[in-house]
Parts: sequence; C-alpha cells; structure tokens
Amino acid sequence: MKNGYFILLFALLFGTQAMAQQPAIQYARSWDKDGINVFEPSKKAEQPEYTGFKLRIGGSFTQDFQSLTHSNNPVYAKVSATNATNKNLLYGVIKTEDSTSVTLRGFNLAMANLNFDIQIGDGVRVALENYMSARHHNEFWVKGGYIQFDKLPMFGNPKWFSDYMRVKIGHFQPNYGDMQFRRSDGGNTMFNPFCENLILDAFATEIGGELYVFPADGFMGMVGMSSGFINGNIEKYPDAVNSSGVVPTKKTPSIFAKVAYDKTFNDLRFRLSASLYNNPNIQRNTLYAGDRTGSHYFMIMEPALQSTGVASTATAQFTSGRFNPNVSNRVTAIMFNPFVKYKGLEVFGTYEIMQGAVYADVTDGRWNNRKFNQLAVEGLYRFLKNEQAYVGARYITMSGEPGGTILNADGSYATITISRTALVAGWFPTKNMLLKGEYVFQQYNDFPTADYRNGGKFNGFMVEAVIGF
Repeated sequence: MKNGYFILLFALLFGTQAMAQQPAIQYARSWDKDGINVFEPSKKAEQPEYTGFKLRIGGSFTQDFQSLTHSNNPVYAKVSATNATNKNLLYGVIKTEDSTSVTLRGFNLAMANLNFDIQIGDGVRVALENYMSARHHNEFWVKGGYIQFDKLPMFGNPKWFSDYMRVKIGHFQPNYGDMQFRRSDGGNTMFNPFCENLILDAFATEIGGELYVFPADGFMGMVGMSSGFINGNIEKYPDAVNSSGVVPTKKTPSIFAKVAYDKTFNDLRFRLSASLYNNPNIQRNTLYAGDRTGSHYFMIMEPALQSTGVASTATAQFTSGRFNPNVSNRVTAIMFNPFVKYKGLEVFGTYEIMQGAVYADVTDGRWNNRKFNQLAVEGLYRFLKNEQAYVGARYITMSGEPGGTILNADGSYATITISRTALVAGWFPTKNMLLKGEYVFQQYNDFPTADYRNGGKFNGFMVEAVIGF
C-alpha cells in the first residue's frame, strides 16, 4: 500500500491517545484481549449506563515474519504454444534450477484495520469497520457498517424487546458459524490464537438484516436474510437461461439461520452452535471468496505464473494456504461448532458440510452440485495470571470436488484433500498486545499430475505481532 507505513504509524500514535479515553459501548465486543472467546455480544450481561452519544475509535495492526518452504511434483506443462515456461513452477522457484522447492522468508505487508463503534441511543449501536492496509485491497477500503438495536427507545423501550430481542441491519458479515469470531481479518488477528484461518474460509459481507431471540439464559436463535452479493446490485438479469444453457441467471436472496447454547457452570463453559446458509441461484456469491484482506501466509503454494502467463503477485494470489471451492452461483452450507473451556484448557471444533456449483457445472442437461466437507479441531492451554500466555495445536482436513479441469478419467468430479497441522505459542504483554509464534505443515493430496498443487506441501514458522484497541 502506498504510504502504508506512514498510515500505520499515524494510526498507532492516534490510537495510543484514544485508548486512554475509550468510552464504554453497550452490547459490543472489545477489540483487545477482552474480546477473545466472545461470540454474539451478551444480552443478559450488565451493560454500561446510557449517558448520551459516544464514539469509540479502535484499531487493529498485525505484522508478520514468515519462513515457509513449499514444494510440488507436477508434470511439466508449458504456458502456451509460444511460451515454453513451465506454468507449474511454484512462486520463487527459478526455472533454470532443478529444485522444485524454495523458502519464502521475510516480513510481510503490515495489515491495519480502523473501527468506529458509536452509541447513538440507549441500546442502539452503529458500527463502521474499515481496512487501511491489506494484502488483497491495498487502498483504504470500507469493510461494512450496520446498526444494531437491543432496545427501542423510540417506542419507550418495551421490556419484551429489551430482554429477549435484537435486530441488526446494514452491510455486515452474516452470522454463519462460530469460526468467524476466531478468524483473522486483516489487521485484526487478536481473536485468532493461530496465524491463519481455516482452509475453507467462510467469510463475506452482504447487505441485509438479522433478527435474534434470546428466549432463556444460555439460548440464542437467529434468522437472517441478505442480498447474497458482497456489493450492491441493481442489475436486471434476462429471463433466458445463461450461457451454460440449463438455468436462468437469478438474483435470489440468501437465507441463513443459527441456534446456539452457551452456558457456564462454575469453572466450565460449554457452547454448541449450528448454522445454515443457503442461496439456490445467484449471479455471484462470495461466501468462500469474500475476504478483502487476504491470507497471512504470503505466496505459499502459489504458482509462479497466473493462468494468463502473467507473473503472480501477493495482491492477485491473496488466498495462500486456503482453498476456494468455486460455488459462486449456488451454495448450501452447514457448520457445527462445539466450544469447551475448563479453567485454562480450551477446545474449539468445526465441522462443516457444503455443496454448491457454478453455472458451468452441467452434465447430461442437469445443473449439478459439488460437495465439500471440513473438520477442524484446536486445543489450547492458557496460563499465567489473567491467561497471559498460551500454547496450542490445530488440525484441519478438507476434502471436496473442485470441478473445472480437476476430473476423473470418466469425466466425473475428482475429490482432492488438503490437511494442515499447526503448533502455536502466544503471549499477551498487555491486553492490547499479542505476540505469536507458529509452526505449520500443510499437504495437498489427490491433485492431478497436471495441476501445480500435485504433490504439494509447505512447512515452516511464522511470527506475528498484534495490537488491538
């Protein structure tokens, strides 16, 4: 990002002044260590008294150092009839050398977020989230904004709403799954005990609304509807079928829902949630391709050349270590998340099943779904005073049918598998600072010999420094 470090320095200096005078905002999540293991803001917890308009300015900053080695073993494939360069070379591998392995070492682009939490009424909060510096979009970018009602002061604060209901309206991240509350989001990596997200990374921002109900202590239900697009869309699509010749291009809203139980019994906290997201036909959904910041594993297991023959860049190849299932025209996803915490011991899990398609997924005159599943388990032990340090491990495995050119000999969808193991240690010098060190190993299985990920793997370590306030 142009002048990126100047902006980071300015924001950090500004934030240092702001931290000393941060007002308390109702029904909000803190951006520092206090926000860890917070899911939906509590409806039952005691809230600060409303004394008038309040503005809280927050920021999140992350700097990574990586030393990651990647390798692969595909067949030689030239870029084109006139360009004999091997398109299956990995980023950083020199074509004149025999080696297919290279270490990518150095400091990555620092990422930064700027957040505004605004109390505009009793139980009425506005949030505006922004990206100042990111790998994917280098320019200043508005992530989204929304208004959240936990009370209705304009109607005299009816008790039934204040005690049991919540409404959220705007351009925001749909409440699909609990992993979203632990994922890294640009400069905001305080809530993620590791340095990266899941391999299938469910994240998008869409325009819509969510209705919550909290019927009893520990229980929550939510139903939401959104446009299904990452941006506004006023296009009128023709009624005729699209170029793939089976179904018309439509603009169908996404429907999503969630139920959760979250309860603490003395030193034991238990939470279990189940989430659903569905869109049967839409021009471009980005549930698994909506990150405008990018992976914190820079350029690892990325090809040296893009499909067009142009050299790969950190901006264009921004999802390193993740996998895009390419289900932008139809998607149904279900996620289950158990969470258990007993004193310093913490276990979090994800089981996700998903199916979807693009319009080109057509065989025998039918529009077919491709299927994916993902399992992730992480265990942490937090220790020292106020859980100031932690150690942990995470295992992820994902398998599915990418489609496209990855097919079996009979033309059916082939299944690929990607797995990752990560070991991590972290330390909070203060509640606004976090230092992590991670060792990671990731392997790619069952990719065709002509695919650059055939025989692919990477391993190495990451060091991540985080500030959040």
